[in-house]
Amino acid sequence: MSLSEASPGARAEPCSDPRSDAVRARSLTKTYGQGDAELTVLHGIDLTVKRGETLALCGPSGSGKSTLLNLIGCLDRPSGGRIWVAEKDVSSLDRVEQAAMRLRTLGFIFQSFNLLSDATALENVMMPLVYAGVARSERRSRATEVLERVGLSERSDHLPSQLSGGQKQRVAIARACVTRPKILLADEPTGALDTKTGRDVLELLDELHRQDELTIIMVTHDDEVAAWAQRRIDLRDGVIVAGGAAA
Repeated sequence: MSLSEASPGARAEPCSDPRSDAVRARSLTKTYGQGDAELTVLHGIDLTVKRGETLALCGPSGSGKSTLLNLIGCLDRPSGGRIWVAEKDVSSLDRVEQAAMRLRTLGFIFQSFNLLSDATALENVMMPLVYAGVARSERRSRATEVLERVGLSERSDHLPSQLSGGQKQRVAIARACVTRPKILLADEPTGALDTKTGRDVLELLDELHRQDELTIIMVTHDDEVAAWAQRRIDLRDGVIVAGGAAA
């Protein structure tokens, strides 16, 4: 079975009401450096992602897809244009405001898992709740619950070195979901996994998407992984060349 067989297919299309936008970007630009070293990575991006939509951002290396994901994730600020995430204009947030936005609204999944090597699976999942100021007893109960949801309750006391690649990614997904975000951002979430394990991760994301009505935005180089999403956009040289902004 290929990764594309994990496609949600029959899922309902996302609502078209503009008030339900999860992300809206208008004339978005991003430039690094100055003078002769100036490099513009994004050129006037217009993009709308509906609440509850699954979207794949695709394109070759250097196309701007990871930069766009970072702007949506409040990890960086645009050089021009505006971007709204969960109805909030995040275009000019300071570092503290960006961190608060990431903590309460966004969940992140990375290709390399980004787990703390000396912390157990449970402790890794609990970590975002520490920064959120959640009481220890609630941190433990919420982390335990979400580890059970991803099928790893029996591995909660294992270190990352004791887990397979697929198990590490499930811990990372649990960590991303424990704060109950509205939007999941995934950067090549199956890139370090074999085909079968990658399919299992997509099936888990599909389940979480349906149960929690999550918006999921995923960067991927893999056409089969991109086929899992309800919509795909392609970027090249900082411009959207296919997929466009939703109505």
